[in-house]
Amino acid sequence: MDFSLGSAETEWRDRVRAFMDEHVRPRAGDYQAQQRDGDRWKVLPVVKQLKEKARGEGLWNLFMPPSHGGNPVDDSFHFEGPGLSNLQYAFCAEEMGRILWASEVFNCSAPDTGNMEVLHRYGSREQKDEWLKPLMDGEIRSAFLMTEPDVASSDATNIKCRIEMRGNEYVINGRKWWSSGAGDPRCKVAILMGKTDPNADTHKQQSMILMPLDAAGVTVKRHLPVFGYDDAPHGHMEIELNDVRLPPSNMLLGEGRGFEIAQGRLGPGRIHHCMRTIGAAEEALAAMVKRLMSRTAFGKTIAEQGVWEERIANARIDIEMTRLLCLKAADMMDRAGNKAAQGEIAMIKVAAPIMALRVIDDAIQAFGAAGVSEDTGLASAYASIRTLRLADGPDEVHRRSIARLEFKKHR
Repeated sequence: MDFSLGSAETEWRDRVRAFMDEHVRPRAGDYQAQQRDGDRWKVLPVVKQLKEKARGEGLWNLFMPPSHGGNPVDDSFHFEGPGLSNLQYAFCAEEMGRILWASEVFNCSAPDTGNMEVLHRYGSREQKDEWLKPLMDGEIRSAFLMTEPDVASSDATNIKCRIEMRGNEYVINGRKWWSSGAGDPRCKVAILMGKTDPNADTHKQQSMILMPLDAAGVTVKRHLPVFGYDDAPHGHMEIELNDVRLPPSNMLLGEGRGFEIAQGRLGPGRIHHCMRTIGAAEEALAAMVKRLMSRTAFGKTIAEQGVWEERIANARIDIEMTRLLCLKAADMMDRAGNKAAQGEIAMIKVAAPIMALRVIDDAIQAFGAAGVSEDTGLASAYASIRTLRLADGPDEVHRRSIARLEFKKHR
């Protein structure tokens, strides 16, 4: 095995790292100040400025792999971006993950990344022209509507939201929640998963359709904070759908293809989260070490207290192990495809958030009362990453998949 990094990985990682250090990190104070000023649900000038600069330097749409097979309609749409592999992108995403809002600067933030991949892989040329182009140009944002309040959404076959053909149009009725991104005033379109045929085979009942957020019958009922954080201007919303009417041309790929699309979408999205989570853990570890070395208690620095040596060592061990698993999953996706890497994707989806939460929790302890305040960013990082044990499937579902793959080996 060769664990050395090639020039393709180090070049893009170093460019993103340099941009983060030179342009993003120095503007963190501006971001916080602009977010506190006036309406919470707004476009921040600092993000807009940094996006223009990143795009000008070619650090744009880094997540989109160079080849997307499986599009039966049209694969002639060309996007602006370097076409990095999952492995190459992993190193870049880790750098972005060090600051929670940084991925948007590079037009690489969720749920837009997953939605753009869906549109590129499964969308018609008309759908791409209408929605993919402005998304990849960073002009609009998007949402993904799958989770519902009235069912156990860990099993997506439970989805109740109906998509019915009436006359010459689809009519949607139902409720969705934790619709991330729907709070942003730039959010113009959502990919919605609903049930088109309750009588079909279990995994052929669901479909995905493109729904403009300003369509008649779409009502944002309330905002859902995470541990008290509103995550503005991104936000997570509960949305009510009452007789929302859409043309047949908004259907993605065809009726009954929802699970097929979901599998194509969620694999890369899950691992993108994990890559960024490793960056957040590295950031927390660095802050923890600096804090421990700068504070004195009982006649010596806190770093010299034995318990902290153990915690720092464990944090470094856990980060390194998690990174290697993440890179293995990314490499398998590149070489063998998402389906072949499903075990590794599931494993890293469980391992990465748990690891990061442990490191961040120790960092909070090192900072004492400051750790749970807004001053350090650790509390908000913990809240954000805690959601990843639920988003894109809870830990229990992924552990179930891992176990079933293990059982399969011995049948």
